[in-house]
Amino acid sequence: MRTDKSQYAGTDVMMANADYQGALTQITAAKEKSYNYKDRVIYYLDTGMLHHWNGEYEKSNEQLELAEKAIDENFTKSLTRSASTLILNDNAQAYAGEDYEDIYLNAFKALNYLALGKPDSAFVEVRRIDLKLKELDKKYDDYAEKLSEADDAHEEFKPGKNYFQESALGRYLSMLLYRNEYKWDDVRIDLEKISKGWKIQPDIYTFDKPDFERETERIARPTARLNVMAFSGIAPDKQASTFYIYTEENLIVLAGTSEDYLGKQNLSGLSVIPWPGVQPGYNFKLQLPSMKKRASKVAKIEVVVENTKAQTLQPLESLENVAIETFGIKKPMIYLKTLTRAVVKGLATQVATESMTNNSSDALSLFTRLATTVAVNQTENADLRMSRFFPATASIAELHLEEGTYSIKINYYSYSGALLHTDERTNVSVVADKLNVLESSYLN
Repeated sequence: MRTDKSQYAGTDVMMANADYQGALTQITAAKEKSYNYKDRVIYYLDTGMLHHWNGEYEKSNEQLELAEKAIDENFTKSLTRSASTLILNDNAQAYAGEDYEDIYLNAFKALNYLALGKPDSAFVEVRRIDLKLKELDKKYDDYAEKLSEADDAHEEFKPGKNYFQESALGRYLSMLLYRNEYKWDDVRIDLEKISKGWKIQPDIYTFDKPDFERETERIARPTARLNVMAFSGIAPDKQASTFYIYTEENLIVLAGTSEDYLGKQNLSGLSVIPWPGVQPGYNFKLQLPSMKKRASKVAKIEVVVENTKAQTLQPLESLENVAIETFGIKKPMIYLKTLTRAVVKGLATQVATESMTNNSSDALSLFTRLATTVAVNQTENADLRMSRFFPATASIAELHLEEGTYSIKINYYSYSGALLHTDERTNVSVVADKLNVLESSYLN
């Protein structure tokens, strides 16, 4: 009934030190203890991403493929069992992934395939990103409809507004693949879609749109393109927020939140919700998950090819902004599910307690009521499950070089200008008429 994150102890330090093998060893050793079958999606995502950072691209794709299949299977089951999920704690359900995890696993599968020299397979993954974005609205409309049909539902379930329709990272990968095949009209369309993303998604793209002048420049042999992609920071984590329910006649009053999930909050900051049949005088506690960013030390990334002038990478995608934005789609439904479950369980417990204490002494009655209230509250813990090893930000640069082999440095700088980390590569082959992608990371 409670999320266990003990397997992640010390992994943030390992990631900052690029000790991906150490983190992978710790996570795989914790498989039996910390990852139940219902948590297998998280295990597949965690190991899939760690294999990717460790340069084990085939193993990464194997795990990410398992994650994708399990996400689809678990969400499909949640639709058919939606009525029962109102009375079961979310931690007891099979984890169906966050939407940003489901979307970006395809981006990293595409990068894996590019590293393995399989551009056609990478294209399949890029198209999956676009398909999932197009299906996002219907996915949660269907889920909300199923939840609303449950016997215990007192309010109509409605998803939050979906503001994520274009992924700059997905479109950029698509553009690179099309350009590699000299499909310039498709290149133009992908770049227009990226521009559209900046116009319609201001809460996601809170930074300047990259300048794609180099990407659209047509070059001839022996000049070659080198596309540098750098990932920095660590994606958000979930935290628990505690709220309190009080009952009046035919009303539920929720206190302790500044967020108006259901559009029913009054000027006092209380959410007042009609609940026919409820009696006054009851109170319960509940927890809800909230998604919080994890601060990154990285403010600037530069690439240096041997002794040439450094080129600054441009931010392309904020995976952390997408994580929080897409979490907002299902947040109202999590809110109402949790509220409904807490009220139904709490009232049932109160009624049972009153029956038990009718013929008891005042002291025994008080003890019984306290014990049952504590028991109910202990089962209402927020579901804080999510994968741990996605990055926060993706940045890009394109360099035009003569064909050859180079020594390259990717430097990561702090907000004060201090050098945090250097990713040094030697013998980097850059070939004309080929897609040359150099991926780097500093997950701190």
